[in-house]
Amino acid sequence: MNATLYSIATLVVPLVFAIVFHEVAHGWMARALGDPTAWERRRLSLNPLRHVDPVGTIILPGALKLMGLPVFGWAKPVPVNYRRLNNPKRDMAFVGAAGPVTNFILALLAAIALGLLVRVADTQAEPAFWLRFTADNLQNFILINTFLGMFNLIPLPPFDGSRILRGILPMSGARMMDRIEPYGILVFMGIFLVLPYLVPGLHLVDRIVLPPVQWLVEQYQHVAAWAAGPEPM
Repeated sequence: MNATLYSIATLVVPLVFAIVFHEVAHGWMARALGDPTAWERRRLSLNPLRHVDPVGTIILPGALKLMGLPVFGWAKPVPVNYRRLNNPKRDMAFVGAAGPVTNFILALLAAIALGLLVRVADTQAEPAFWLRFTADNLQNFILINTFLGMFNLIPLPPFDGSRILRGILPMSGARMMDRIEPYGILVFMGIFLVLPYLVPGLHLVDRIVLPPVQWLVEQYQHVAAWAAGPEPM
């Protein structure tokens, strides 16, 4: 298989499922806390077609992968009506946290699956193509879920971190977050895209997001090694 096509093939499925589970987790948490909006609009399905955004889920991540940049993307947001939550201020924090927490759990499960796959591969003189392909998918699934979860913890609207921060701030702080929210994406682009362009070396994603991502990926690698068992003598 062409190397580029292989790279895309091992990226698309992990990315789509990471994003879909992330969004559905928001909806399920909202429903558990009193807001059935996502369920009413049939957005709690794991069918990717209900959630995929052509640009955010496919085109942008593929382009980032080909350029060797950190891969991220988005799906169609699951609708949440915070007024229908039992305790809107507090519960919106739980709804926001549900997405990243789900990504971290999925990365953990993928690490265990990768370790078990290594056990199977060690029994074969020449690992089959499907084993290598599955292993590459699992490795990308770990990386994508870890990055997606950590990236969404940035405490700026519209990211999940802002929902969590708003839930724990006093009302004066929450009102300030509400005033920032309409301009959140512009603030993000200014800090994380325009500023590094104007001042080379100020790549804040590299400085703020990637170090904890790299640390967490290392922990998942330890889990995978544990699941793989001791190396054969």
